[in-house]
Amino acid sequence: MNQTLDNNQDRDSDTLRGLLIQIHYSLLVPNSRKIIILGKTGAGKSSLANTIFGETKFQINNFTDCKMHCSQAETKSVNGRSITLIDTPGLFDTGGFQDDMKPEIVRCFTECAPGPHAFLIVLKVGKFTELEEAVITKICKCFSEEALKYSVIVFTHGDQLPEGMKIEEYVDQSDGLSDLVKKCGGRCHVVDNKYWKKQQQDEYRSNRFQVEELLNSIDKIMMGHNGGYYTNKKLREVERDIQKEEERIRQSSGNMSQEEIRQQAKSNVFKKKVDKSSRTWNKCLVCFTVMAGLVVVSAVLINSKSVKAVKEALFKESAPALATVLKEQITETAVNLSPPPCEIAEVVEEAIAPVKTIQKTFEVVWNKLHALYESLYNP
Repeated sequence: MNQTLDNNQDRDSDTLRGLLIQIHYSLLVPNSRKIIILGKTGAGKSSLANTIFGETKFQINNFTDCKMHCSQAETKSVNGRSITLIDTPGLFDTGGFQDDMKPEIVRCFTECAPGPHAFLIVLKVGKFTELEEAVITKICKCFSEEALKYSVIVFTHGDQLPEGMKIEEYVDQSDGLSDLVKKCGGRCHVVDNKYWKKQQQDEYRSNRFQVEELLNSIDKIMMGHNGGYYTNKKLREVERDIQKEEERIRQSSGNMSQEEIRQQAKSNVFKKKVDKSSRTWNKCLVCFTVMAGLVVVSAVLINSKSVKAVKEALFKESAPALATVLKEQITETAVNLSPPPCEIAEVVEEAIAPVKTIQKTFEVVWNKLHALYESLYNP
């Protein structure tokens, strides 16, 4: 009888412990979860978002031009949780120019400000190549490596997973994948957006099972950070801008709800930042052209050494290397000019960003200027 009483007390203790954990969890972790889905074009980001929601809310694009694919945010209740998914275009593809993506980066930041509760990094079941590694590097550069502590690796194309193998076993076969998953706290899951839609005999190879496991991993991330979200300086700046815009709208609006004010504020901030980015781009483009022209003209008047250095950097080296050469040559020749240009270093630094994009276009201008130099300096 005493043993039965002890067993009942143990069960009551377990029940009470479970109830306390639930209360603690509900206090720490908000019901709303904001999640960014990241990965290169074609990895299955939009399909994953639809799989999580259990319906088609995100447009699936079969083309690879990421500029035609706009960021999208949708909210739905999934398994008792309010989930906001932010689907992104191929922001981190290795084939595109970063400047072409700026509006989408701005949109991503305005949608998730002040920060997401989790990141889903989407990879295909397949070989983990240098291209995938480059995508991870770009993600860390954009958000910082700290973001991996809030991340889950989600593999798509689960039908390619060998029969009877779990995704953790698959990850262990690759040192690169194993290292990445470790940085993400060991969190990885697998779905199949085509074949695992219906209930399978093997529970593991079921999207329903995998989605629930994925959401549990996100819950654990939030618990580990006391219900907080990832943020950084850029996201905090965007959030401050949104809040200022909210206050401005609130003072002038009529009967707009808080949700409507928030959406309008995000839209306004997005437009302002894209417009500012566009003006900065044009300023840098003009600045670079003027600086490069100054080097060529100065070289014509002084010596041909500068011409050779800039030409080698322009066609053989990276954009930062070209900017460095420009700075050195401009500084060297500036002392011979009257009046000398001011704030050379600051101006050249501002010009670094667009250098890579306009190198091919500038080659034509260079050839024209160099032909002029040859006719004047070495006829």
